[in-house]
Formats: sequence, structure tokens, C-alpha cells
Amino acid sequence: MAELSFVFWYWWVIALVFLVVEILTPGFFFLWMAVSGLVTGLMVWIMPTVSMDVQIFVFSILSVITITAWRLYGKKHPLKTDQPLLNKRGAQYIGRVFNLHEAIENGQGKIKVDDSIWKVHGEDCPINTKVRVIASRGTVFDVERVN
Repeated sequence: MAELSFVFWYWWVIALVFLVVEILTPGFFFLWMAVSGLVTGLMVWIMPTVSMDVQIFVFSILSVITITAWRLYGKKHPLKTDQPLLNKRGAQYIGRVFNLHEAIENGQGKIKVDDSIWKVHGEDCPINTKVRVIASRGTVFDVERVN
């Protein structure tokens, strides 16, 4: 049986496929596999006699190293944004003051926030009392009375 051999541009085609997959999916995962394919193709272009086993080994090791390096870099240097609470809806309301929509009885009540009603926990208060949101636990706010 003849040994399977890859020409350098096969690796570049694989890298291009990984780039297309990266464009279609989020996460910066396949980008690093594309880089590994590109580097492996470059290695095969420079040294065309490299065996298929070595090529696959180099591609695998490079993929693991680049993906791990990216994950470590991402943990040390998180993305900074001008709206850090954009996808944390409940946290956006911490510190704001609202009128009670429904009196707090037995520690539970409701407030109207813009166009929605939120459950609240806090000390018992009559309706229309001003309360400040001090914490958010999922879809329930912890509130305190504002004097």
C-alpha cells in the first residue's frame, strides 16, 4: 500500500476551511487551528520529505499550543468595554430608585421598571414607597427603603 502524502497546499486548503468555519461560528477556536494548518503547510513547503505522521503531529501540537495560549491570554487580558453591564440586565438597575408597584408584604413585592414588572425582596413597605435596588439575584431584586 502506498503511503498517503500531503502536498503543502493541502494544509493551506485545510487552513482556509478552518477560517471559513471560524467566520461562521464564534469563539476564536478554529482560527488557531487555521494558523496551525498554515504553519504546517509552510513546514511541508520548506521540507517536502516530512512524513505524514510528523505533519499530523506538528499540526496537532501547534493546535493545542495556540488554542491554550489564546485562552491563557484571554484570561489575563479580558476585553474592556464601555458598557460592561450590557448583557447583565438585572445588574444595570443596582443603585437606581423606583416606586413600589405592589406593596412588600412578608418580604416580597413588585416594582415597575420601564415596561416590565420585577419581583423584589426587602422590608415590608406600602405601595408607592421609594426603594433602592441593592442587589440582583436572577430575576429578583433585593431592595431597601429610601428615606
